[in-house]
Amino acid sequence: MNHLSLIIKREYLTKVRNKSFLVMTILSPLIMIALITVVAYLSQLNNSKERTIAILDDSGKVQQVFENTDNTKYIKLENLTLDNAKTIAAEQDYYGLLHISKFENIERAENGIEFYSDDSPSLSVITEIENKIEKRLTDLNLEQKGANVALIEASRIRIDINQENYTGEKTSKIDSFLKLGFGGVAGYLLFMFIIIYGNMIMRSVIEEKTSRIIEVIISSVKPIQLMLGKIIGTSLAGITQFVIWIILGGVMLTVVSAIFGIDVAAVKTPQQEMLQQAIENPDINMKVQSVMQSFYNLPIANLIIAFILFFICGYLLYSSLYAAIGAAVDNETDTQQFMLPILMPLILAVYVGMFTVIEDPHGTVSTVFSFIPFTSPVVMLMRIPFGVPIWQQILSLALLIGTFMFTVWFAAKIYRVGILMYGKKPSYKELLKWIKY
Repeated sequence: MNHLSLIIKREYLTKVRNKSFLVMTILSPLIMIALITVVAYLSQLNNSKERTIAILDDSGKVQQVFENTDNTKYIKLENLTLDNAKTIAAEQDYYGLLHISKFENIERAENGIEFYSDDSPSLSVITEIENKIEKRLTDLNLEQKGANVALIEASRIRIDINQENYTGEKTSKIDSFLKLGFGGVAGYLLFMFIIIYGNMIMRSVIEEKTSRIIEVIISSVKPIQLMLGKIIGTSLAGITQFVIWIILGGVMLTVVSAIFGIDVAAVKTPQQEMLQQAIENPDINMKVQSVMQSFYNLPIANLIIAFILFFICGYLLYSSLYAAIGAAVDNETDTQQFMLPILMPLILAVYVGMFTVIEDPHGTVSTVFSFIPFTSPVVMLMRIPFGVPIWQQILSLALLIGTFMFTVWFAAKIYRVGILMYGKKPSYKELLKWIKY
């Protein structure tokens, strides 16, 4: 392996000095920041728009629940016909007209409620109006039936079952979603990293193969050294690009916010405003505190170490297969027949993690897939927040590393023959023959 460091250095410098690599390293954050800036600017314009809604309540029982907000103003119309109210709303260019007909039976009141507007109204606006009317009519219905609404509200019992294991550690439903969220993010990052930089390794092999420069390199370097050098060098280039994106993106976002006066953090959609109002509710606020407590209860150190190890080993496992595919074909078009078998285990891991780990993190399905090397980088990371014994983590990692070493040997066999094969599209049968050489 005395040439490995030279190959890694060459591959790394070749990648980072490539014009397309430099352009995309700088251009990608620019495009992303531009999109964020445009969305933030448009959101500010949308949120600064004041909506005026006219209300014609012929029943006289509902309009009092509508109170003006920062972005919505309610104009209450009285002693008008519906046609006259429509004319006024149209002439004044109101956002819409809410008409509530007289009703004797509250349970059928919804048949006489209409919202008139020139364009389709916002879903959040309609939902808010429906919620207000629904609560008001429910209270009126209870009062008509002789119920004490205030007493009913005071009598409501909300249950949030306390969960605790036999050792005394407290958990909750929120813990499960938070733990699953970590695994989902980890799986998504691994999936994207493999697709982006695995394809980069594959294209690099194809380019050198088609340019015939590989014939010169292979005369003094073992195929397995060349393949490992490409994998590690390209991976380091990818990490470099990723770090630059984070730093450059943060700096550019700060500069854009200062120049254009757009505070991205302060931009609020109607849904976020509703969420903010909900958080101000004491009950919701307690849940937020519960979420923070759940986060602190996570095995942070274990998660970080496991994420790094499984991420690196999982990426190396799949990238070695990408390198083998690049060596087996002459162009990217021919790679399609080999891509699906490689991506299917990774896609399966994401689905298994999302649909089984949340229900039974220590069940048979979750446990088995957390030991299968092609799915363990995702599934095991999803299981660890729920409490996985260290010996299982070590065993899963050992199997992953062992499979990676076998895959490198397997891929090197294909690589050794494939990099010198031209003009022929290989089949799976021929790949098996190459392994036997």
